[in-house]
Amino acid sequence: MTDRYLPFNRPYVTGRELEYIQRAVDNLHLSGDGPFTRQCQAWLNGRLGCRQALLTHSCTGALEIAAQLAALDPGDEILMPSFTFVSTANAFVLRGARPVFVDIRSDTLNIDEAVLADAITPRTRAIVAVHYAGVPSEMDAIAALARDRQLLVIEDAAQALGSRYRGRPAASLGDIAALSFHETKNVIAGEGGALVLNRERFVSRAEIIRDKGTDRSRFLRGQVDKYTWVDLGSSYVPSELNAAFLFAQMEEADRIAGERLQVWGWYYERFASLERKGCVRRPIVPEWCEHNAHMFYVLVADLETRTRLIAHLNRNRVNAVFHYVPLHSSEAGRRFGRAHGSLPLTDVTSAGLVRLPLWIGMTEEDVDRVASLVEDELAR
Repeated sequence: MTDRYLPFNRPYVTGRELEYIQRAVDNLHLSGDGPFTRQCQAWLNGRLGCRQALLTHSCTGALEIAAQLAALDPGDEILMPSFTFVSTANAFVLRGARPVFVDIRSDTLNIDEAVLADAITPRTRAIVAVHYAGVPSEMDAIAALARDRQLLVIEDAAQALGSRYRGRPAASLGDIAALSFHETKNVIAGEGGALVLNRERFVSRAEIIRDKGTDRSRFLRGQVDKYTWVDLGSSYVPSELNAAFLFAQMEEADRIAGERLQVWGWYYERFASLERKGCVRRPIVPEWCEHNAHMFYVLVADLETRTRLIAHLNRNRVNAVFHYVPLHSSEAGRRFGRAHGSLPLTDVTSAGLVRLPLWIGMTEEDVDRVASLVEDELAR
């Protein structure tokens, strides 16, 4: 049917998830850090070339561990985009730090590296780079500034597993990174995440924080004869059932990426003419970046146009959505953080961005139908 309902997201199942979950049940190891957890972490270590990847129950949890590893004092400041999910800021606010929201680039919608130097104060301790829509931030410039000012670089790579920046994997570009395996991502566990450690000095403490503040990991490796409480921490370890599901996805990660990139490419070509007419702007991917087709969005003129377009699509059984409300204009953002300047690009982007359905199983006919509906509404 040409008018079938097109949800914004449809989680993809490879076909081996239930088999692996049953294997975990048969192993009689349902809690965390079992064989499937170790396989997932080994897969990430190999893909990213990191010092250690640790599965967590969510990307939020990984960010919270990263914030604790940053050894922040109350009143310390963290530079980050306002155009991001609330977890990016919450993780640091929970440690007593203050988010300083900076504007984004007009092309990639990532943090604007050109304004970072001016936003640094004596209290600045880290820069958080969010790789929006799977397109990496300008990491060379960010890393150079961080080295010069002795700041940590933390990648919020929730959307960027499989993306590359100048040939290097996203999540391998900073000191610490966080990944998401939420069902809306490309590779999924239902709920899940990973902490990626690119500096050896963070590994031992991260294991402790992740496991309730205990040295249980050392005990399981036979390095101590009993484990005990040694630091602050919490329960960040995911179930082995989630890890079993996730490993089935990781085995098919390259195929998943290829199929998503095909759908993204159909969208990109189909919207070229509408962009030439000035009705939308398509995503911009710099030539030195390889993205993972996490998302396809269009930018329209203003909030009124966006509201009208989303309503039109949903009336026609196409579930389109908007994205972040800028953190600097939110109630909690004003209470716990501050904006560096007026952030005009963040405000304009937030008002005009429309995310379109993208999932494995969409056909070229589906994409053409979505684009035709957008044309009907915007090119009148």
